[in-house]
Amino acid sequence: MASTDTTPAATGKGAGKADDLAGLEAGLDALDAVQVSRTPVREVLLKKVLPPLTAVALVLLAWQLLVWAEVTEDYKLPAPSAVWDSVSGMWLQGTLFEVIWTSVSRGLLGFLLALAIGTPLGLLVARVKFVRAAIGPILSGLQSLPSVAWVPPAVIWLGLNDKMMFAVILLGAVPSIANGLVSGVDQVPPLFLRAGRTLGATGLRGAWHIVLPAALPGYVAGLKQGWAFSWRSLMAAEIIASSPDLGLGLGQLLENGRNNADMPGVFLAILLILIVGIAIDLLIFSPLERWVLRSRGLLVRS
Repeated sequence: MASTDTTPAATGKGAGKADDLAGLEAGLDALDAVQVSRTPVREVLLKKVLPPLTAVALVLLAWQLLVWAEVTEDYKLPAPSAVWDSVSGMWLQGTLFEVIWTSVSRGLLGFLLALAIGTPLGLLVARVKFVRAAIGPILSGLQSLPSVAWVPPAVIWLGLNDKMMFAVILLGAVPSIANGLVSGVDQVPPLFLRAGRTLGATGLRGAWHIVLPAALPGYVAGLKQGWAFSWRSLMAAEIIASSPDLGLGLGQLLENGRNNADMPGVFLAILLILIVGIAIDLLIFSPLERWVLRSRGLLVRS
């Protein structure tokens, strides 16, 4: 009859192994559990709000110092106060937000159209080898082509209207969105695709439930770049194809300032274009990027 070893040494050895396994399991659980906590308001102000405000203050100070030093004539480098007077004048006339909204509405609508075209195009290029071989180099070439080059033919083809503006935006943004998605799909592990096919996720279901979620980081980067191209394309179109029928946007405001030798107006238009670009990034794309990182456990604090 077999006997059971109940000596203190054997008992202690078994207890030690059990403790080691328990410690290992606890460590793995700690790795899997992502601690998400809300960042205090004071820390947000110190780390995210104060640095850009300090940078803006330093730029304004350097600008004013250059004006005081009289490095050039006043009509070439206006003082910050002169630009502020231009802002105040447009505010009192009630045209400031109207000018901003004219460009922002065009830019956002054009970007949404580019999104609707670039997403399926990117999936098609990424998943079909023949299409990739045929269209892939063209998309890369279009992405490197300056958007301003499309303004003259778009004016000839479509005339001075919003259709021309949207055509220039699409030609500038669609390649960036499609290439971003292609890059994201290329980085999807093949194991994900095989697991999806095993579970019956093929065709459009596989693209929606497997490919797009796995390619999301590259896709979001493509969207961000697509918006940048949309905004730059729109500004180029508004500056070159200026017409009263198109309404007054930020690009037209910049061109009007140049034609009238109004340097405060030129600086105002440049600052507004910059502020809109930063605002869209902070309000839309930065939260989207944080959500993607958080969903993958890469963002510990929110």
